[in-house]
Amino acid sequence: MAPVIGNLDLRGLNDNRVAFRYTYAVMEHMSEQIGLERLTGLIAFSRAASLGSYTAAARALSISPSAVSKSVQRLEDRLGLKLFTRTTRSMALTPEGRDLHERTLRLLREVDEIEQAAVAARAEPTGTLRVATSNPLGIHLIAPALPRFRERYPKLAVDLRLTDRMVDIVEEAIDVAIRVGELADSRLISRRLAPHRVGAFASPGYLARRGTPRHPNDLADHDCVNFRYQSSGQALRWPFQVGSRTIELTPETGIITDLSDAVAAILEAGGGIGMSPTYVAATYVKRGTLVPVLPEFQVERSVITALWPESRQGSPNVRAFVALLEEIFPSSPPWEGICSGGGRSSD
Repeated sequence: MAPVIGNLDLRGLNDNRVAFRYTYAVMEHMSEQIGLERLTGLIAFSRAASLGSYTAAARALSISPSAVSKSVQRLEDRLGLKLFTRTTRSMALTPEGRDLHERTLRLLREVDEIEQAAVAARAEPTGTLRVATSNPLGIHLIAPALPRFRERYPKLAVDLRLTDRMVDIVEEAIDVAIRVGELADSRLISRRLAPHRVGAFASPGYLARRGTPRHPNDLADHDCVNFRYQSSGQALRWPFQVGSRTIELTPETGIITDLSDAVAAILEAGGGIGMSPTYVAATYVKRGTLVPVLPEFQVERSVITALWPESRQGSPNVRAFVALLEEIFPSSPPWEGICSGGGRSSD
């Protein structure tokens, strides 16, 4: 038997117009049962529970931490339950909080599916598209393409979120994420965009003073600048393709930083030799302030991937942005040609 809300028979839900009417029927039904303030409290609670702090939840919701705290406090008062145990340094869910969190996530997923049914009923991209990616991908590849995207779709706003944190795409209501690596998640649809190749670079001035290494082992005689992952605090291990083998080195470094663009800026200033994604280094190589070092040993580290929730599959907003990504990441990315050089070493 088909589900019914009010007088609306849902057997024709595959029809976009019926789906659109269904959306509003459900939203009206939910608002009667839940109430706006109560739903706001559940959203604030869910984000705080998922992200581990009021500050992170506030950032995700674009409100103040005090607003999140007050919403959660009102929810606790209304329910007569303690949802978090708090200390000055951390917060954790109580058993009642864990149970409510699981139920709230299910509710918010249903709300998201309702919204996507309404979005799919439109042919024209409109509203707000939430995009998440890392700092270097966002700065060097995604952000420069957004003005032309907005020219095509002036009714669609873009909320670009740059972070090296592993975003929960579904829970944080992200429409499209661009990440390095192929991630298995049954809730997500993925598409490979381009190889993620890294290589060593240095300024012409540094190489003129100190000489150019001919083999990865020669790096021991050079000043090295390294990258540290913000998520783990670990230093980057430098990969090189030597013949049929991929080796990894962690050279002694005089300077280490946790931002890819800072590595490139230090190298440009003559700070030594460092590793960089080719799409970051290409701008510097093109203007002559950096040159590839050991290009014949460069290695394809991973792959750049686009991901979006299965619930967004029919969204015209997502379809439009994925089409843009295909332009940004052509089959032969220009930055690879700029940063390539020589043949593969067999030593």
